[in-house]
Amino acid sequence: METRKFKKGDVIFRQGDAGDCMFDIRWGRVGIYSDYGTDSQKLLTELDPEDFFGEMGMIDHAARSATAVALVNNTSLNVITEQALGELFSISPAKVLMIMQQLSKRLRKLTNEYMDACKTADGIVKVEEKASLDEQTVEEIRSRVAYYADEMSGASDLA
Repeated sequence: METRKFKKGDVIFRQGDAGDCMFDIRWGRVGIYSDYGTDSQKLLTELDPEDFFGEMGMIDHAARSATAVALVNNTSLNVITEQALGELFSISPAKVLMIMQQLSKRLRKLTNEYMDACKTADGIVKVEEKASLDEQTVEEIRSRVAYYADEMSGASDLA
């Protein structure tokens, strides 16, 4: 398995790049950003050693949905290609299980956020139907809508 090292601020891959591998963080920290380098740049998450990212691009060969940036000097990443992932099944099934557990955790979190967003949308429909709610309820709905609009606009598969 190939290992790559990055300095603080190095771009590992950019949003829109072809996805042909995933990365396993051995040392350092990686930031995942939407719209990196623009006025609307948003840090989606920070990842630590033993975390991985870029798996969906590797699996479906779609363009990267975000930009990955090294946050500290000497960030060390193992590059996992499709072939290397297949080999991990034989040599390190525990690592493959950990990857699957992290994927499940991410999917569960996104599902919960989606369900909360649906509840908020349902609340908005009810507000429009009744059009006479107290100010506290209206403010709570506005707050949730703003939160989900911001969070879901940057939701990704971690590139």
